[in-house]
Amino acid sequence: MSTSKLSNIPVKEFRKFLENQGLNLIKDTRGRGGHEKWSKSGMDRPITIQTHIDPIPEFIVKQVLRHLKMNKKTFFEEFKKI
Repeated sequence: MSTSKLSNIPVKEFRKFLENQGLNLIKDTRGRGGHEKWSKSGMDRPITIQTHIDPIPEFIVKQVLRHLKMNKKTFFEEFKKI
């Protein structure tokens, strides 16, 4: 991803980002209806992403960033690390 937009992020790369943030895939939900749930200790509730739509829709990315309390600038800094 070469631009500073929250759209056109492939599912595979977004999964890597979530793993780098310390989240783990909740195994028993993988593949159910095209959604995955990710969580880590200290979170109120898991993050759900759509995996049947690639790339990840922008509204999902924004929702995840709000849940992680992360702004766009920090997201792009972290995303470059993967």
